[in-house]
Amino acid sequence: MTMTRDEAAWFANAFDQIVRNVSQAVLGKDHVVRLTVATLLAEGHMLLEDAPGTGKTSLARALAGTVDGTHKRIQFTPDLLPTDVTGVNVYDQRSGEFEFRQGPIFASIVLADEINRASPKTQSALLEVMEEGQVTVDGVTRPVGRPFMVIATQNPIEQAGTYRLPEAQMDRFLMKTSIGYPDRANMVEILGSANVKNRAAQVSPVINTQSVADMADLGSTVFTSPALLDYVAALGEGSRMTHETRIGISTRGVLAMVRVAKVWAASQGREYVTPDDVKELAAPVWQHRLVLDPDAEFAGATPENIISRVLADVPVPTSKAGA
Repeated sequence: MTMTRDEAAWFANAFDQIVRNVSQAVLGKDHVVRLTVATLLAEGHMLLEDAPGTGKTSLARALAGTVDGTHKRIQFTPDLLPTDVTGVNVYDQRSGEFEFRQGPIFASIVLADEINRASPKTQSALLEVMEEGQVTVDGVTRPVGRPFMVIATQNPIEQAGTYRLPEAQMDRFLMKTSIGYPDRANMVEILGSANVKNRAAQVSPVINTQSVADMADLGSTVFTSPALLDYVAALGEGSRMTHETRIGISTRGVLAMVRVAKVWAASQGREYVTPDDVKELAAPVWQHRLVLDPDAEFAGATPENIISRVLADVPVPTSKAGA
């Protein structure tokens, strides 16, 4: 069953309401907020590469407050252990049994701050939960519930004391983007309310977690034509055929594009996906999944340039066939 026009109109209205509410805490960054909300409703995860103090924590807290969900922050450091993330079984001397104590990963919105400062072993603790929405400790599997989203922040790789994220983990992030600094007008507004130390704390819920899960289910029913699916598959294939990449867009990456493109279309009141949706989302959904050939990277190749060239090379389906 595909989404109807009335359902698309309702979805777009609810989506805009969530974005407006979150934007109270992150001023002047509507597009980043829209990408983040789309990631949440596509049941994916967001990677933010930014300098400190640009509002990453505020974004996570405001999103959790907007959907009336729980929020946890994990500060990743070199000495952080996997059990510090997932939780651990603790022996209770009174009962004579082991009791599981949940880690901070059991929350609606989890902020993994400076994720690339932790060791690869600790980073790997996120692989299962980001892919399957569950945590396995000592052979027992526990779901984290819906909605569930990891918003991870990453320092630029040239900074000391960081570890490069493994390709398998990068591929689990549906999108990668940056918040950046506010423009002059929004900076003046922020300075004018400098006495407000936590803008995210003033955000009130506008939707509950069950409704978010329902929106995610509804978003998956947006129509995608065979021509549009062939277009996305051709783009993924094109990224793997260029000599500048060692690893192109994976099957998971192509699937991620279709999932989030459906949500993106519904957020604009459409019950079908167009090629323009794919083009608009190509950079944030795919740039972090490409592994470049070292020689090509040394020569100046970038993931953004490669994606742009693939988009230019692959024929776009006609509007009738693509919609």
